Amino acid sequence: MAILRIYNNFMTATHSKVLELKDVHQSYGDHAVVKGLSFALDRGAIGCLLGPSGCGKTTVLRCVAGFESISDGEIRINGARMSGQGALVPPERRHIGMVFQDYALFPHLSVAQNIAFGLRTLSRDERDSQVAKLIDVVGLAGMAASFPHELSGGQQQRVALARALAPQPDLLLLDEPFSNLDTELRQRLSLEVREIIKRSNTTALLVTHDQHEAFAIADEIGIMHQGEIEQWDSAYNLYHRPESRFIADFVGQGVFVPGEVLSGRQVRIELGVLDGVIPGACGESCASCGKGCNVDVLLRPDDIIHDDASKVQAEVLHKAFRGADILYTLKLASGQTVLALVPSHHNHSLGEKIGIRLDVDHVVTFQTTPAHQASP
Repeated sequence: MAILRIYNNFMTATHSKVLELKDVHQSYGDHAVVKGLSFALDRGAIGCLLGPSGCGKTTVLRCVAGFESISDGEIRINGARMSGQGALVPPERRHIGMVFQDYALFPHLSVAQNIAFGLRTLSRDERDSQVAKLIDVVGLAGMAASFPHELSGGQQQRVALARALAPQPDLLLLDEPFSNLDTELRQRLSLEVREIIKRSNTTALLVTHDQHEAFAIADEIGIMHQGEIEQWDSAYNLYHRPESRFIADFVGQGVFVPGEVLSGRQVRIELGVLDGVIPGACGESCASCGKGCNVDVLLRPDDIIHDDASKVQAEVLHKAFRGADILYTLKLASGQTVLALVPSHHNHSLGEKIGIRLDVDHVVTFQTTPAHQASP
């Protein structure tokens, strides 16, 4: 055991990439679930696979954990091949921790006993010290003797996280960890979980369909669609610089409006002319970005500013009160609708016309196709 621990410490010290997936494929019979997936996580980084149900993200997590084999490619942890080319290291030898959707706590064990479950190789004093430290880290001081049924959902999730961190794993996997919690608790706990993981300098991979969780916890996010990662990036870039129409639709809110390309740096829409790089918007048939090329332009709610002094007017069709702000759905003169996020003290009635102006820092365009014709 001592030799194995020395080897693991050596591997940990000499590989900056804790997790590496290289061209990973996975299929169930003839159905391809994961198609050529590649990404890596540096030591201490928190990554996330974000996507709708059925996109393959949970299958990827199970393959990383060793619960499933892969059809092709390879998975490495600290440089050692775990899956691929005939290798399949069992889960218990991958030195990973895992937090499940349903917490999977042992109901007959106390909080302290649940956390200590994976520390059998330590001495009693070492075990007690590690448990006490983690109980303090996850904010459950005074509850060591409590049982799972005596805890709230958020407290149970903290115990599950502490138990997964107790053996000091090389990699922490989180499978939709907040799906059983209410929205307010989920948002608060997401920030707390990130702080706990960062404080322990643990490398982690989260899978979720909830972009708010992903944005709150992860450093890097991969948007999955039909078994592939369409973009691996920061939350900021996924929102402001989406590389595909799917990502633009999936991340955040927004609408597509028709535009006409004026040059490689300008596109005209109903509300005015936008300045910015128009990356490949016109397609190969119009590589020079001459006048007349039609594109779809993404407008986010924060791109439309409420301005009483503006001559451009829009009619309030719908409104969603959100406390500090209101999300308005507005109809332009052409009938095209846009969204605007406005401070809630600007409380306008349905049917009322309000002044608006553009404030677009990131111009996002996609080539217009028959399947995605923007509304006139």
